[in-house]
Amino acid sequence: MKNVVFLFILIFVIGCKSSTVIANKEDVRKLSNIDDIETPFKPIKNTLATSEELKAIVSYLASDELQGRDTGSEGIGKAAIYIENFFKQNNIKPYFKTYRDSFNLKGIDAYNLVGFIEGNDNNLKNEIIILGAHYDHIGSAKKVGDDTIANGANDNAAGTSGVLEIAEYFAATKGNKRSIMIALFSAEEKGLKGSEHLAKKLKTDAIDLYTMLNFEMIGVPFKDRPYDAFLTGYDLTNMSAKINEYTNSNFTGFSEVSKKYDLFKHSDNYPFYQEFKLPCQTISSCDLSNYDYYHHVDDEADKLDYDHMASLINKVIPAIESMCNTPTKEIKMTHE
Repeated sequence: MKNVVFLFILIFVIGCKSSTVIANKEDVRKLSNIDDIETPFKPIKNTLATSEELKAIVSYLASDELQGRDTGSEGIGKAAIYIENFFKQNNIKPYFKTYRDSFNLKGIDAYNLVGFIEGNDNNLKNEIIILGAHYDHIGSAKKVGDDTIANGANDNAAGTSGVLEIAEYFAATKGNKRSIMIALFSAEEKGLKGSEHLAKKLKTDAIDLYTMLNFEMIGVPFKDRPYDAFLTGYDLTNMSAKINEYTNSNFTGFSEVSKKYDLFKHSDNYPFYQEFKLPCQTISSCDLSNYDYYHHVDDEADKLDYDHMASLINKVIPAIESMCNTPTKEIKMTHE
């Protein structure tokens, strides 16, 4: 088991070699202009997440059509357009001039997608909470049968779908005093390059960041755990305790695997922590004990538990509401 865990973490850190990418800027420009691309997106009417809505999002993002969403590929371009359409149809404004926060990765044109839901309090709206997830994956993986497409359903179409559902909720209810930034990252699988780019950019802009909560691999439930999800960097802040207080439950807890392998440093929360030295953590409901298909071609949409996902998202929404609306910043580093 130790060898299996080590292999899992090694893959988690270094990712896999990319599949075919679009390195030509003209190709990327043409792709980004395909505004009429057909996707199965439908405007969401309910404010709370449902298993059907989550499944619809994951099923598209993790479909073979998107070819594993490798950074710079045509597939991730289609995923980006899908997410932009979601933002537009839910009246979520771009944080920058457009939704795309572009950067260059060794000749590959890549982009994060960044939406913004302004707070409704004249003072607190200047404080920002970032909700993030990476929408890229590795493109291809070791062949199984005739399949080489690493669709990345749990990693991380699941997290992306959860963040989109939370964004839809706050865009509809407008109950947030603090402002919410919705950040979907590319190039996580290349070494957190998308989140690193955005974190540095926002630090240069001197935004008043309160906290950053990242969603990673939330597609399956834990077995025999006293909590629904764990937070990376559990001991560094009081975020877990505050989330549990805000939800009046034992929603989040401590993961031995996360601490042993320092998963805090291996997801998109970490660049924000490095830049801001504030509570920036990842929430997840998956480790090796409950899912066998990490960076595997069988990480497919039909492997996920959408009732669990809907429950997790709907439980965390009240915690995020409290983060948005407390008079003071209650989530802090433990050394403060």
